[in-house]
Amino acid sequence: MKEKYTIALYIRLSVEDIKTESLSIHNQRLVLKKYAETLIDTDDYEILEFVDNGYTGTNFERPAVQELLELIRTFKINCIIVKDFSRFGRNSLEVGYFIEQVFPLFKVRFISVNDNFDTINYNGDTGGMEFAFKNLINEYYSIDLSRKSKTAKYSKMRKGEYQSKICKFGYKKGKNNRLEIDDEAAKVVKMIFQMVLDGKSIPQIAQCLYEKNIPTPGEYKINKGGSGYDISRSGGIWSLSTITRIITDERYIGTYIMGKTTLKEIGGHRSRTKDESEWIKIPDHHPAVISKEDFEKVQKIRKTFKCEKKKTHIYPLKSKVICGCCNHTMNRKPMKSPVFICRHSSADKNAPCYKLEIEEKELHNLLFNIISKQAAVLLNADSMSNNIKDYDKNIQEKLNYENLIQECHKSKRRLYEQLLLKEISLEKYNELKSEYDNKLNNLKSSLADISLKTELLKKEKEKETILHDISDVISNESTLNKTLSDLLIDKVFVYPDNRIEIAWKVQEFN
Repeated sequence: MKEKYTIALYIRLSVEDIKTESLSIHNQRLVLKKYAETLIDTDDYEILEFVDNGYTGTNFERPAVQELLELIRTFKINCIIVKDFSRFGRNSLEVGYFIEQVFPLFKVRFISVNDNFDTINYNGDTGGMEFAFKNLINEYYSIDLSRKSKTAKYSKMRKGEYQSKICKFGYKKGKNNRLEIDDEAAKVVKMIFQMVLDGKSIPQIAQCLYEKNIPTPGEYKINKGGSGYDISRSGGIWSLSTITRIITDERYIGTYIMGKTTLKEIGGHRSRTKDESEWIKIPDHHPAVISKEDFEKVQKIRKTFKCEKKKTHIYPLKSKVICGCCNHTMNRKPMKSPVFICRHSSADKNAPCYKLEIEEKELHNLLFNIISKQAAVLLNADSMSNNIKDYDKNIQEKLNYENLIQECHKSKRRLYEQLLLKEISLEKYNELKSEYDNKLNNLKSSLADISLKTELLKKEKEKETILHDISDVISNESTLNKTLSDLLIDKVFVYPDNRIEIAWKVQEFN
């Protein structure tokens, strides 16, 4: 049975592209569908659409393009169509790698409509200098745009213009992007500061806010029509970290603070926190919710809350024990017999996880017993396959095919030289070239098959190696330790009846 011919339409729209109508998702879709219709010469076809909305083209960390590449790896895509090269990517090296190496390997045709580029016309290369320059221009455009955008943003920051989309709890945006006091929220901020001045601890303040039924900042903003706030785990309870951030934030005394973070790479999304000396600060920038005198008093009181720093104890389940009811991390309470407790629900006596706790030693023993039993089943030496031998054999076979392809290309070049030197006729040249082309296609097809098998065997080999490592570690231990925990356990969910659920890092343990 003949396989279905599958065409993938790839569409990308970044934030800066929104201003250009011709690059809209709707416009790209129309262009690509119209072009795809001209290619179809069979009734058995399928058109798939992949859309990345709001993603930069400087890297391939995009959900739709990753989904597309996964289908390519399993030979489920025959053709990709994009509006222009920059839609697929603005990194010239990566775009060139896919067009020259990946797509030919998996027999995928690549078409860029506006660039009049089709790999079927270029024998799997990127189309020479013209297209290389286009890719470089696309890459430079993205970097240049990012730099100009960043420069303009910092210029506005230094002028004191508020750049963040989200206002600090207690404030709202006014005219000319200036901050104004949000009276309703500011009343809560003042209440929190006053409670600190009255001698209440952070947990006591959280308890008081819950009893007064005062919405958390996220709940407050949702109630006011905001979006994008995850309040699914709050249950109306203020987190201790939220209260701490409020009473230490200089913005409540009118200080403008911006530029606390910076992107790790141009065009990327990952950020890092900058040193405080690099922040942009402007005193008396906007109306103050808290007086400077009260703010300073609160900072002095906060110092009395803090204990003298002790040597940090690294314990095996650090940040891994989660309350199964409210989904918050359980705190380790250092005692003679340490326990994990759920502090989040301490303000709500009716919560199912109120005063939920489990002894650390009991949890360690329970987990180690489970790990030992799982390992006894999975790490049986007799069950280990011959993946390592098979993998090495496939690697050699793959290398052989690559060498044969290289030799075939050399033979084609020698054949062309013979034609130029008039050692053979054009008719003979075409006949032999056709034979070499057929041989190349067969070799490339075999290489693609063996590459896929090798990749699968590589994953199996890696799994097997991990299981061997785990076996060695477990055999040398008698209780749960950090090595075992880091190797195997992602999270441990604890429930009121001392029932636990484990999220394993190693899939075979599930």
